[in-house]
Amino acid sequence: MADKPELLVTAASPGEAVQMLDAGADALLIGEDRFGMRLAGSFTLDEIKNTVEAAHARGAKVYVSMNNLMTNELLPEIPGYVQMLGSIGVDAIEFNDPSVLAAVKEHAPHISLFWNAEMTSTNYSTANYWGEKGASRVVLARELSMDEITEMIPSLKVEAQIQVHGLTNIYHSKRRLVASYMQHQGRPVEGNLGKDRHLFLIEAERREEKFPIYEDINGTHIMSSDDICIIEDLHLLMAAEVHSFKIEGLLKPTAYNEAVVRAYRTAIDSYFSNPEAYAFDEAWLDEVRKLQDPERELSFGFFYKEQVY
Repeated sequence: MADKPELLVTAASPGEAVQMLDAGADALLIGEDRFGMRLAGSFTLDEIKNTVEAAHARGAKVYVSMNNLMTNELLPEIPGYVQMLGSIGVDAIEFNDPSVLAAVKEHAPHISLFWNAEMTSTNYSTANYWGEKGASRVVLARELSMDEITEMIPSLKVEAQIQVHGLTNIYHSKRRLVASYMQHQGRPVEGNLGKDRHLFLIEAERREEKFPIYEDINGTHIMSSDDICIIEDLHLLMAAEVHSFKIEGLLKPTAYNEAVVRAYRTAIDSYFSNPEAYAFDEAWLDEVRKLQDPERELSFGFFYKEQVY
């Protein structure tokens, strides 16, 4: 039997990180807003260090996101940041820009590299190309279907990571669109327009759906109106030997993320205790459904939906 897949979850703070680990997470994805995009929370180097210590004490891993759009101004800071992450002992860095790959190879070659190009990670050939360059994992696009994922796995020469729960990004702009909109209306722009403001968009044609929107130092982010939840068919992904399942905790309360981690932990452990007798139990989602925002549907995302690129 193949090894158990990794259960990976984001964390908004060091405190939440510990709670996710205690709930059953095998790995954490964290980072700093300057270098990572759409993080649940921005961690300082000291906070990353403390989180690494807490995770390693529990036999878990910590990955740092450096998947931002790297500008010329940011390039000089990358080597020093990578070197610090190497000394801290992070287990892997998630990247999409070759400048990060080059810095890791030169300044912290012991750190694993995970390639994450968001929605363009759609085929095994490109994933294997980055594998030849040094990546050991590919973060597959959330827009891929179940068949596309499971059929791709045998052709991959690197590990595969997929998102199994949570919201997804549907639009990003480097511009501060919310602030500009408010200024255009003559409304005062007070305080930040970040995650804690709970702002959302409503389309004229779909007034029942709310799309969360927030701004940070990387611009404006519009998120999906529903949450992926593939736990019902998680056994198909486990049978296909997907290596890592990611729970996206962005814009979610800690209690909700903790319930999600526990549910997926139960499903994974149940499957690997006896794959032949495995059956999904609706009760595993009881706590998640109790905490689920009633205005946000739990859906299969693109797992069973045709996507046109």
